[in-house]
Amino acid sequence: MRRLTKVRPYRERVAIMKGQMDGHYQNSMASLQRQGGDTAKRARLRENARSAGKVFLVGAGPGNPDLLTLRALRVLLEADVIVYDRLASAEIVALGRAEAERVYAGKERDHHCMPQSDISRLLVALARQNKKVVRLKGGDPFIFGRGGEEAQVLAEHGIDFEIVPGVTAACGVAAFAGIPLTHRDYAHSCVFVAGHLKDGSMNLDWQALCRPNQTLVVYMGLLGLPVLCRELAAHGMPTSTPAAMVQQGSTPGQRVVVGTIACLPQRVAVAGLVPPALTIVGEVVRLREQLAWFDGHETDVTLYASL
Repeated sequence: MRRLTKVRPYRERVAIMKGQMDGHYQNSMASLQRQGGDTAKRARLRENARSAGKVFLVGAGPGNPDLLTLRALRVLLEADVIVYDRLASAEIVALGRAEAERVYAGKERDHHCMPQSDISRLLVALARQNKKVVRLKGGDPFIFGRGGEEAQVLAEHGIDFEIVPGVTAACGVAAFAGIPLTHRDYAHSCVFVAGHLKDGSMNLDWQALCRPNQTLVVYMGLLGLPVLCRELAAHGMPTSTPAAMVQQGSTPGQRVVVGTIACLPQRVAVAGLVPPALTIVGEVVRLREQLAWFDGHETDVTLYASL
């Protein structure tokens, strides 16, 4: 397996992007002049842009800075404040404008440094201070990122906002693990679920999750993995169904443990995986043996010898 090749250091690429953005701005100003715009009009446009507070709900992707979208980078380079989650990697947070204020709003299981209601109020307050605010989230803001809840609060308070989609963890992590989520021979559908436990159960539609020719992706499911695998087996999924857990997918800390729903919890415990981790269940996991391309520093406990 081969490692990713760095074309340029991130800071150098950001400098190039800034130069390109400056060029776009100059071209826009030249176009305005050709259309007869006067100095006062341009000054008013610039002042309006500065005085209009706005919140950008930005998906940072699964952790690898190379997976950040161009739109996400642009708004990071223009932000006055960056309110970031635990899953937004430090490398991506560092790409923001140097002068920008940075506010950590991370959440871990049973420990939120800032309650969700406080985060939403903070976004409203910052926007009302005429600031350009980037709310930076791991993955995509609308897939288990509470972006919908925050957008609702902003809309209710009349705050201008924009959604900047990101590469969701399911797609990014699976790709870096060499596991296609769909495949004509193995999976015709894919289901994303959250794996947080509630009162000792996972409150999922187990029958729907056990359908054949389907891939199941479980977010935030490390602690609940034994319950997940036990319930899937209890509701009819063959215990020989391949499954994998990927820690810190797409980053140098990526580790992959592969097994079946019968043995994966024990193998994950032995390997000592830590959050953030994503679980993938389905026949597509078998393809990892052939398609794995990113090594990171992964530990791969393969299932194939035991089948």
